[in-house]
Amino acid sequence: MDACNSVERELDKLLGRFDQFRGNLEKLDDLIKHIQSTKNGLDGAPPGTQLSPLQAHIISACGKKIKDATQKIATEHKEIHSSVSKVGKAIDRNFVSDFTGTTQEGIFSGNEAVLLNEAISEHLLRQGHVDVADMLIQEANLTLDEKQKEPFLELNRILEECKNHNVEPALRWVQLKRDELQSKNSSLEFKLHRLKFIDLVKEGQWREALEYSKNFSRFTTQIKEIQRLMGCFAFMRIGLENSPYSDLLDPVNWLEINDILARDACTLLGLSISSPLEVSVTTGCIALPTLLQIKQVMRQRQCTGVWSSKEELPVEIELENDYRFHSIFACPILRQQCGRTNPPMRLVCGHAISKDALNKLVTGNKSFFASRLKCPYCPMEMDPKQAQQIRF
Repeated sequence: MDACNSVERELDKLLGRFDQFRGNLEKLDDLIKHIQSTKNGLDGAPPGTQLSPLQAHIISACGKKIKDATQKIATEHKEIHSSVSKVGKAIDRNFVSDFTGTTQEGIFSGNEAVLLNEAISEHLLRQGHVDVADMLIQEANLTLDEKQKEPFLELNRILEECKNHNVEPALRWVQLKRDELQSKNSSLEFKLHRLKFIDLVKEGQWREALEYSKNFSRFTTQIKEIQRLMGCFAFMRIGLENSPYSDLLDPVNWLEINDILARDACTLLGLSISSPLEVSVTTGCIALPTLLQIKQVMRQRQCTGVWSSKEELPVEIELENDYRFHSIFACPILRQQCGRTNPPMRLVCGHAISKDALNKLVTGNKSFFASRLKCPYCPMEMDPKQAQQIRF
């Protein structure tokens, strides 16, 4: 963020100089008009007429104005070039373009390369770039069934129609999936009918809108919203845009329906709302500044072997909840992240430690009561066999 702010400050200075330069160019246009009017006045004199002292003074003053104006514009033009150069230097100074220090060669090889190509293909299909996805599938020798592609193609067609304010394809799709959507308490069908109703009201088709409002009778959980929609009929003469319900015409409602449609469709297909590729790239962008910083510190202090494991990072990366998909329990004793081979264990007292830590505590207990284990965080003693594995 500091890097972005630094570049933005230089950019603001550049834009300020552009505004100043634009103002001086407008003054230059006024000067050209003044010179043209002076020239027209001189052209009206008879041939061979000598200039009067006043005319000579006016021409001399115009020449001086032209010289001063051109010099000022040339100077400001150079300053703009200098400001543009400073913006470029600020970008180079604050953003590192060499990311090789945070990458590992061969990490996408074998089966991982196939998974990566499949993730890219799925993302392209989600975005509607079918031709590009087909070419990648062919060149990467992937096997993707047409049945896997069809839901994405249909979803993109529906979303494209919604962007053109046509909800009919979406309504047909919803009617086919009604039972599944109702089981997930989806509000998609109601909101599609609402948009269709508002469109009829907006076009002044009040009778058609009244007839269409019969579709709302099934939505018993949307009573308050239906009451607002019926209130629109009280403002037939002045128009919906001049009524207390003008917010129903907000274009954001169409953007919202696209998000809901994509979310519900992905839910029915058993897919995440965002493509795995998009999530991976976003989390990488969040983590990259921290990784570059720790890599530079490690290089300066000549710390070798710290970043040798592919499964762990040498520093904690703070991600938002939307980008956390797995448990990240770290053992408070060994300071290691738990996994399949080293799961978290719940002691009788309620404290949790890793299985490796539990084994080490048992092995290291050389007392007479070796069969008893004392919790490292509270005075309670227990039988190590009473510890239970935790599954998040």
